[in-house]
Amino acid sequence: MEYTNILTIKFANHIKRTEIPLFRGAIINALPSDNILYHNHTDNGFRYSYPLIQYKRINGCAAIVCIGEGTEAISDFFTDFKPDVTIGEQLIHLEIDTIKPRRILIQPWNDMLTYRISTWIPFNQDNYGQFKALDSLAERYAMLERILTGNILSFAKGIGIHFDNQVICRITDVFRFFETEYKSVKHTAINAEFQSNISLPDNIGLGKGVSIGNGTIRMYRSRKQDNTTD
Repeated sequence: MEYTNILTIKFANHIKRTEIPLFRGAIINALPSDNILYHNHTDNGFRYSYPLIQYKRINGCAAIVCIGEGTEAISDFFTDFKPDVTIGEQLIHLEIDTIKPRRILIQPWNDMLTYRISTWIPFNQDNYGQFKALDSLAERYAMLERILTGNILSFAKGIGIHFDNQVICRITDVFRFFETEYKSVKHTAINAEFQSNISLPDNIGLGKGVSIGNGTIRMYRSRKQDNTTD
């Protein structure tokens, strides 16, 4: 069994969801390091792989979630970071509230695990048209399940994990469809509940825009299902 390292840094500072991109920019600008994992940009464009450092809003507060190699890259933050940053036009003194390291076993299980996902952006221009053209709710849910399965596989590939078993996803409820902006383009986003046979870390993102808090998941689990080690 191989565990994946996760590190969550939660700040005491409250931010709005719309301020997450500004928070991300403030952290990147405050660090002398040019490590690509902080911003996913290369000299030739973008790093087209799953973001291993993600900027979040957890319980209303600014947070950073680091995954795999991202937990090593974040050492620059503790070494060189200056806590006074500018978010938008406001000077903020960032205060760390909690630092939580975890080791997560990401693998298929016999039981289905239940998650909630917020501001999930599953669609691109092509597949949104296909989704709208579907006549039945069952067909639409089936399409969302295929997209979500692909998102989980993309996450796993991005951290170097391959599943020998089939990945199963079931959308159990859709709470809300709404419009959100990502990269200056309006997208349809979804808040939903789903089940999967794959154990996934709390607060990682699935879908588009995960580096700025989109598609963030949390798992409901009993003690029997808890697969973390502190």
